[in-house]
Amino acid sequence: MKELEILLENYWISKDENKELYYRVKDSIPEFKGFLSDKLGYHVLVNPYLIKLEKLPGKAEAWMGIQEFESPMEYGFLCLLLMFLEDKEREEQFVLSTITEFIQGNYPGEERVDWTLFRHRRCLIKTLRVAADIGLIQVDDGNEQSFAHDESSEVLYESTGLSRYFVRNFHVNILGYTSYKDIENEELMDIDRDRGLLRRQRVYRRLLMSPVVYHEGPEDTDYAYIKNFRSVIENDFERYLGLPLHVHRNGALLMLPESHTFKGVFPDNKAISEIVLQMNYMIQEDIKAGVFNIEKDDTLVISGVAFEVMVKRLKNENAMGWSKEYREMPLDRLVSGILEYMKGFHMIEIINRKKEIRVMPLVGKIGGRYPEDFIEKSQWQQEVAMDAE
Repeated sequence: MKELEILLENYWISKDENKELYYRVKDSIPEFKGFLSDKLGYHVLVNPYLIKLEKLPGKAEAWMGIQEFESPMEYGFLCLLLMFLEDKEREEQFVLSTITEFIQGNYPGEERVDWTLFRHRRCLIKTLRVAADIGLIQVDDGNEQSFAHDESSEVLYESTGLSRYFVRNFHVNILGYTSYKDIENEELMDIDRDRGLLRRQRVYRRLLMSPVVYHEGPEDTDYAYIKNFRSVIENDFERYLGLPLHVHRNGALLMLPESHTFKGVFPDNKAISEIVLQMNYMIQEDIKAGVFNIEKDDTLVISGVAFEVMVKRLKNENAMGWSKEYREMPLDRLVSGILEYMKGFHMIEIINRKKEIRVMPLVGKIGGRYPEDFIEKSQWQQEVAMDAE
């Protein structure tokens, strides 16, 4: 169902931005509302301004943060911006200086906000851009980039009125929470809830939102649920999202057909995605050749030095087909980029402060390489280009 994919893919559907899509999704909700509430435990918020699916993870993961943010300060600025917008009516205008004054006067961190520091101004610019991209505010006049060079620069903003729907509603007081784990365990605080229901919803959420759900041992009740109810889970995801479920001895995952274009999946059209596909294939071939021996849990531990040597070999063999950025990238940066990307998709675990790399079973599931005649064609194209010059 395309409308369900749209709800899953977007933070919300704003009526002002796309009225036709708003009504299309609204009319289709009864077709999958039962699946969302019963199997995922998700609530769909519908009001005259937007439609929002409150997507809760089965397990918190690093990639679930705001990708544009690089520091806690930016998250702090976003929270203060939401507080600032609480008193603003829909379409009410305000200038940048009122935001900077509010943030500087209310920021709770140990570090004092100082707008003469470029780093602080840069954090605010990123926060405002994220807020505008989501639809919390819109720019009526000016450009926040000017604030990077001049702290006295002004920009005219307008509140969309959507900020009050940005944060999900909590059923308990969260003021005493000190960790994201407290939010994860929120549902468990109600002891009258059906524990079987909680497990089912957690499993469905993990399969939907995580690259893979690994088997974590004999006491892993989530994986036992997947194996015991495999046919039911598979039918649900096939029916509502067209996603086949693959269950292996040590991992389960939903596979995306080529017709599906979700954001943030592997593989995609990014250059690093192509490189990691080749890295996976190289590891697969080395295992087949007996270079590495996998453990009983289908994992493999190699040294950080050995991983760097593999990346160097990967570059020597494939760089002709890479983008200029990665062809010319220093080896240490290339290694770090590949490690971070693979870590984000649960293909590896970094242990002992990068001295060792644990290669996870997903690496053996998905890999790729250039066609056999790729090098010959690339060399021929280079010769033709040189002759043309």
